[in-house]
Amino acid sequence: MLKASQRNGAGPRQPGDNDDICPVCKSSRYLNPNMRFLVNPECYHKMCESCVDRIFSTGPAPCPVAGCARTLRKQRFRKQTFEDLKIEREVDVRRRVAQVFNKQESDFETLRAYNNHLEEMEVITFNLLEGIDVPATERKLAAYASQNAASISQNDAKAKRDRNTQNATTAAQKEQALLNRSAANRSDISSLAEREESHRESLDALSKAQVSTPQDDPAAQKVVLKKSTARRTAAEKARDKQRSQQQPADSRSSDAETFRIEGLKTVVEAPVEKPYDPFGGISFTPSYYTLQAHYEHPWLEKARTEASIVAGGYDLREYYQRTMVEAFAGLGCFIEEEMGNKEQGDGNKMVATEGAAMAAGGNGGEDIL
Repeated sequence: MLKASQRNGAGPRQPGDNDDICPVCKSSRYLNPNMRFLVNPECYHKMCESCVDRIFSTGPAPCPVAGCARTLRKQRFRKQTFEDLKIEREVDVRRRVAQVFNKQESDFETLRAYNNHLEEMEVITFNLLEGIDVPATERKLAAYASQNAASISQNDAKAKRDRNTQNATTAAQKEQALLNRSAANRSDISSLAEREESHRESLDALSKAQVSTPQDDPAAQKVVLKKSTARRTAAEKARDKQRSQQQPADSRSSDAETFRIEGLKTVVEAPVEKPYDPFGGISFTPSYYTLQAHYEHPWLEKARTEASIVAGGYDLREYYQRTMVEAFAGLGCFIEEEMGNKEQGDGNKMVATEGAAMAAGGNGGEDIL
C-alpha cells in the first residue's frame, strides 16, 4: 500500500502535515486525535474548535490568521464538509447564487433565453470565486434580489413543495415495497406449510395401505391446483395494486434600475371564478316595475285574514307577482313590427310557391315522378 501511494504521487501522511495543524495554536491532530477543525464562510480559514471557543466566545473578533482582517462570529463557524477549502467555498457561492436565481426552464419563453439566464449565473459565480469586480457583482446580485423578491419566494416555496412531494412519493414506494416483500414472505411460508401438509397426508395415506398418491388421485390434484391458483391470483392483485399506487396522482448592467432577465414568460393571473349560475346569466328581475311587499285593497285584506284562504298555505306575494306580470306582459310587444314581419314571411312563401309552379310548367305538365 505504501509503494502504491508513493507511485501515485501521494506520499504517506507524516506527523505535522499542514492539514492536521491548527494555524493559530499550532496543535497537531497527531498528538490530539479528537481535535476538530472549523471554518467560517467569511474567509474560509481553518482553525481548531478550542481556538474558536477561546477567541470568539466573548463576541465578534478579527480572524487570527496572519494577513486576514475580517471580523468573524462564533455562530457562523461550521464543520468542514470537503477536504479542499476551494471546493468548500465554491459550493457555498453556488448555493448562494442559486437561491437568488431560482427560476426554472418552464419560466422562460425559449430555450435560448433560459441558457442566457444560466450563463449570467455562471458569470456572477465566476466573478465571486475569482475576485473579479466583486463590488459590482455584489450590487448586481443585490439588485436582482430586491427587484424579484416576490418571485424568488414563490419559486422557493414551489421547490419546497416539489421536494416534499418527491419525498412523500419515495417514502410511499419504500413502504409499498416493504409490504410486498412481507406479503411474498407470507406467501412462501404458506406455500411451504401446504406442501408439508400435503406430504404428511401422502404419508398417512400410504401408511393406511392406500396405493393412490396425491399425484394419482384426481381429487387431490384438484385441491392442490385450486390452492396454487388462489395464491397466483392474490399475487397478481397485489402487483396490480402496487402499479396503480405508483402511477402519478397527480413545470445586464450593474445598475439596480436596468438589471433584469430577458425572455421570461408573461405571468397572467388566473381570472376569478364567478359563482355558478344555473340560468346562464338570464335575469328574472322585472325592468318595468318594482314588486312591493304590501298592497292596500279590501279584497287583499280579506285574503290575509280569511282562514279558508290562508289555511292551505296560499301566499299573497304569488298573487302580486302574477298580477304584475300579466299587467306588464304586453309592454315589450310592438304589433306593427310583428305584422310587418308576418306579411314579409307570407310574401316569401308566395314567391316560393310561384317558383315551384313555374318549374312544374317547364316540364310540360308531366309528372316528374
